[in-house]
Amino acid sequence: MDEIKIIFQDKDIIILDKPSGIIVNRSDTTKNLVTVQDWMETQFGIQNSEISINKESDFYKRSGIVHRLDKETSGILIAAKNEEAFLNMQNQFKERIVKKTYITLAHGKILPREGEIKASVGRLPWNRMRFGIVAGGKDSITKYKVLEYFEKQTKRGNFLSLLEAYPETGRTHQIRVHLQYIGHPIFSDFLYAGRKTSRQDRKLLERVFLHASRISFDHPKTGKKMSFESELPSQLSSVLKNL
Repeated sequence: MDEIKIIFQDKDIIILDKPSGIIVNRSDTTKNLVTVQDWMETQFGIQNSEISINKESDFYKRSGIVHRLDKETSGILIAAKNEEAFLNMQNQFKERIVKKTYITLAHGKILPREGEIKASVGRLPWNRMRFGIVAGGKDSITKYKVLEYFEKQTKRGNFLSLLEAYPETGRTHQIRVHLQYIGHPIFSDFLYAGRKTSRQDRKLLERVFLHASRISFDHPKTGKKMSFESELPSQLSSVLKNL
């Protein structure tokens, strides 16, 4: 497994490059697994032992980690070194000041090449591990732009679409659910591409093809515009080379 990398840090924030396969936050189901939260505590000493300072503080409960990425999703993750920066960054996410770009490979030929998916996302009542388009779900918007089409050599007319996705909201599994909703599930997505399709995909790629490639926001202390990028991991770029 690749290591977590620091793209940038100052006295207020840390920009991380998370590899696929690492869970971000601890939970009851991750007791024997190393998480980004464990790494933050080891590297920067932001840990739950500090919770006596403020028992309600999400900054300490989450060891400074401002947002999440799915376990198999790689790319940019923001963490804060102090509570003031943490609260500021959380507010920027809430107010949609933070702009995120993901690169993903989806099944089928997505048309039009640029568009917007607007559908409420919520947890499925019959499967609490999965999310879907459900009545009473949270408003969710994902914009996208297709970068390139690939025609599968095994089946004539069977395409894959490489695209950038720009989530306007930050619901769990949002991009994965939205692309499934329009009939173009993400390549190697074991939760949303269907059992048969994902099994076939996983012969080529043992993770979901989703990478948080770019993020921009205002610095929580200075207000300066900040922007960071993460290169597509070799595991994903090699898939594209072989298409």
